[in-house]
Amino acid sequence: MNDPPRPLLLSALAGETVPRPPVWFMRQAGRSLPEYRALREKAGDFISFCLNPTLAAEATLQPMRRFAFDAAIVFADILLIPLALGQEVWFEAGEGPRLGPRPELATLRAGLAAIETRLAPVGETIAAARAALESSRALIGFVGGPWTVATYMLEGRGGDRAGARSLAFADPEMVDQLVELLVEASVIYLAMQARAGAQALQIFESWAELLPEDLFQRLVTAPHARIVQRLRAMGVSQPVIGFPRGAGALVAEYAASSGVQAVGLDVQAPASLGRRLQSQGLAIQGALDPLLLRVGGAGLDRRVDQLLEQWGQGPYIFNLGHGVIPDTPIEHIERVVRRVTGA
Repeated sequence: MNDPPRPLLLSALAGETVPRPPVWFMRQAGRSLPEYRALREKAGDFISFCLNPTLAAEATLQPMRRFAFDAAIVFADILLIPLALGQEVWFEAGEGPRLGPRPELATLRAGLAAIETRLAPVGETIAAARAALESSRALIGFVGGPWTVATYMLEGRGGDRAGARSLAFADPEMVDQLVELLVEASVIYLAMQARAGAQALQIFESWAELLPEDLFQRLVTAPHARIVQRLRAMGVSQPVIGFPRGAGALVAEYAASSGVQAVGLDVQAPASLGRRLQSQGLAIQGALDPLLLRVGGAGLDRRVDQLLEQWGQGPYIFNLGHGVIPDTPIEHIERVVRRVTGA
């Protein structure tokens, strides 16, 4: 009896030679799909949507039915961790996330014991999605990077993060304690996702930009390294993809010190950087501009071909440099996936 085919994504993450780069897109499940918008109308508020395993599994699987992606990513949100720790989180229509007053660190620390229980629905979503996916397609779990999540907890909303960065300079002890607490929460959450069936794990450090080198090492690289080390100490063997968006020249040091198996590159990453990381045995992921995906046309085709030519000998995972923009035409996504897969 033949074993089921190994997902192409996992082979690439292991540094193996693969016939073509696997492809998936950040935010592939979401507002660019009409079936998602219909589902969203039924779901009530966004947090309830994320914590409803039936609806969240459906959102996870929708893009897999429509496109020949090699991996699904669980439908959830990076702000479920502060919610589970006891900070109020909600989403304002058309404006994004809002967070209530940040509880004291001692109160947040007490919430660590409840992470698995409060976020158990995400594990149920993963189990349901994994059961529905073909064995040749991988399922990715994720967490927000500790610094990125901390910026929302400190500021109460998105923005330029100037307030959070100012606090990192003015009150480093408090910020470091909050980031370390989020490291602990992330490890608990990611280990639960791995047990539920996630085959790879991604750390979305969406706000790694605008940090000087010392602050970047302290708030991004070192916390990611602690997450990976603690996961391995717990016996979690799933590969970890680190995505320090906006890190620029600091990506090389991040790759060398964080312990991740793959590094997500954003739209500014030069070809030479990706090749250097590949030569060091790391897989790379990215870096198609989501705006170009939305614009489409011959320029999109050229950039897809360029990325495949410069990195396609691998290990390389074809992806965006950030998430799919909500008004991206579906035919543009289809066109890129066909160009990568040859289907």
